[in-house]
Amino acid sequence: MSYQIEIRHFKYFLAVAEELHYRKAAEKLNISQPGLSRQIKQMEEILEVELFVRSKKNVALTAAGEYLRGEVEFILNHLEVAKKQLKYVDQGKSGEVRIGFLGSAMQEVIPKLLLKLKHSFPGIRTSLEELSNNAQLNALLKDRLDMGFVRLSRVPDGFNLRPIYEDTFSVVLPAAHPLSVQDFKGMGQLSEENFILFSQDYSPLYYDTIMSICEDAGFTPKVSHKSVHAQTIFKLVENNLGVAIVPTSLQFGFKMKVKFVELARIPQKAVLSVVWKEDNRNPALRHCVNLLLEGEWNAI
Repeated sequence: MSYQIEIRHFKYFLAVAEELHYRKAAEKLNISQPGLSRQIKQMEEILEVELFVRSKKNVALTAAGEYLRGEVEFILNHLEVAKKQLKYVDQGKSGEVRIGFLGSAMQEVIPKLLLKLKHSFPGIRTSLEELSNNAQLNALLKDRLDMGFVRLSRVPDGFNLRPIYEDTFSVVLPAAHPLSVQDFKGMGQLSEENFILFSQDYSPLYYDTIMSICEDAGFTPKVSHKSVHAQTIFKLVENNLGVAIVPTSLQFGFKMKVKFVELARIPQKAVLSVVWKEDNRNPALRHCVNLLLEGEWNAI
């Protein structure tokens, strides 16, 4: 067999892997279904493995197919990155850094980083995408992001994780709540309240930390609502649907009828970390990481 694997094979394979349906994949690729089937069969012959299990009703990835899907996603994403970086180099620019972040990173860390980049490396472009912790790790793994800002205590092998910003927590109360800053003695005073939290899937570490804050005060919070956006949480609190606990820095930039009570004396802190893949070769990323690690970011 004299055939060789080409980029088109990867694109055809990925379309079928995503759709798990040959007709839909063929329509997506704007080619005929028989032609697509031949290309996948040819790919399997070249690689000498079966990539899909086919029946009259279903198409499923084999174990080899599942593995190849992850590798192909990385390869195609990396090729796109290389094409963009080539254009920047040709234009005399320094490249692009793709940054993922949790919403709280936008209050303090990211604006400072962007200003430092603009001053020290004006040729570096940046793109930002708000994603959950797990979504950021997945995007980093597949080379869709260069770095992320997360609240995680550990990451898989192959990633670097560095804490860069430590914040206190604050309770968020409706503006008309009878408990004032002066009257607040501890979380036990809120044991009968409904709590509104960031979703556990969005940030498991944050969720577990909030649970520990309440448990240290002798109760398990009654969680009535969850969200992935601070503005939504504040709006629910504003409408007397519960109280919340958030990183203190999140109180800035929102104009709502809520009040904040800082939990300055508890041991739990809101730690924001930067994460990136060890084998990422983007030189612009190194400049970003160096600026972050040499900077003064802590709120406390």
